[in-house]
Amino acid sequence: MRQPQSRAAHFSDCGDRVANRLMANPRIIHRIPGALKRLSWRKLLRRLVIVVVVITLSYHALILFRVTKLRHSNPSTTNLIEQRAESAKERGREPKITLTWVPYHNISPHLVRAVLAGEDLRFSRHAGIDWQGISLALKKNWQEKRFSRGGSSITQQLAKNLFLSPSRNPVRKLHEMLIAWEMERILGKRRILEIYLNVIEWGDGIYGAEAAARHYFGVSAASLNEEQAIFLSAIIPAPLNGYNPNDRSYYLRHRVNVIRSFMNHPLLRAAPQF
Repeated sequence: MRQPQSRAAHFSDCGDRVANRLMANPRIIHRIPGALKRLSWRKLLRRLVIVVVVITLSYHALILFRVTKLRHSNPSTTNLIEQRAESAKERGREPKITLTWVPYHNISPHLVRAVLAGEDLRFSRHAGIDWQGISLALKKNWQEKRFSRGGSSITQQLAKNLFLSPSRNPVRKLHEMLIAWEMERILGKRRILEIYLNVIEWGDGIYGAEAAARHYFGVSAASLNEEQAIFLSAIIPAPLNGYNPNDRSYYLRHRVNVIRSFMNHPLLRAAPQF
């Protein structure tokens, strides 16, 4: 009668069969290091992806926390201000920062309307991203064969100035759009405009409506008249070009005329009562 095989003997026989098969087919042995190497790279890539996702989510969570804080506290600085200061230091210059915070009701209604007319005519209608403005900008870029217009809403501009770099990286642009969408829901239109008008760059070291009004016209932000407001709105796209109220360049005259033509546009009827 055949005796049952012990477990040790069974594993020994299996090992012998595997060894015999490997000896009969040497190519299998040569494939083993490659298979192990591929397995190692897959694990490394998987872990790398997990790390990148965790870092990205953590970074965005921090930005979201800072956005939430803006409901009740004013920003003391912005990424743009810090970048300008660092750039000045690299050139051996002392950074200039002039910024005086004023509440929304102390900013001239003329300036609110002029800035909306020049930067974001559909501000009251969109949810942080002006898709129509982006579409028009893409068409212009295609016609001009260069990426010169971004179609960014005021909310997107604020998101970039507060938290992001000024690069034209597509990934950065998508992140900007996400932050803008969240800001609209957390802060609301009026608060977004208040922060934007207090931190936007209006010249070398000049930030916010109060500093700009004092620098260019010697008046407070609340006292700006319509023509002064239109001038300030006109220089927003190129604040470091050294424009002044007496400038008669074609670019500035064209911007002023366009903004003036939009000042009473039906889309601005809600401004500044957001």
